Amino acid sequence: MNKEKDIIVFAGPSGVGKSTLCRLLINNYKQFEFSISATTRNIRLGEKNGREYYFLSQEEFKQYIEEGKFVEWQEVYPGTFYGTLKSEVERIISAGKKAVFDIDVLGALNLKKIYGDRAHIIFVKTESMESLKNRLKARKSENEEQLKIRMERFDRELAMEGSFDETIINKTGDLDSSKKQIEKIVETYFIKKEKPEKPETPDTQETE
Repeated sequence: MNKEKDIIVFAGPSGVGKSTLCRLLINNYKQFEFSISATTRNIRLGEKNGREYYFLSQEEFKQYIEEGKFVEWQEVYPGTFYGTLKSEVERIISAGKKAVFDIDVLGALNLKKIYGDRAHIIFVKTESMESLKNRLKARKSENEEQLKIRMERFDRELAMEGSFDETIINKTGDLDSSKKQIEKIVETYFIKKEKPEKPETPDTQETE
């Protein structure tokens, strides 16, 4: 039997519901732990450093790059960096847990290059571009210009879908469907159920 995987990655455009799927997985399987990424973007209302992200200045982030502290990193938007710290991955796996990632598409592909079959990368998308745009508008975290940039980026990211291990279509209002897809992935690649032992055949030979 192949070795169970220890890294699961949810990647895709902003607004497709990656963080929701991560929470769904972690809440249902105690073996999984969220890998917190580092970023230079501004902290949002309700967020906490070390919980949603490790919030770094651009100077700190660039210093970490020079020191080789990242497994992968990307300048997702001009001046806005995201990355996965080596120490974060090592912390989770050394504790006997399986690491859960919510990162961008290029970051997911880079993780796959480094960890190979240990990582299972999943492309997450919505049922339509219109649905995605409505989700982003509902978040009210981007202005019109930022929204336009994100939608243009989605076209480029969608072209990379074929490089992923599989795709989850996270339909609006149908979280149950996504949950079933996650359960199947977990049971196939991460927590394989042991086959029940065959019951012993009773000895039919008569004894004297």
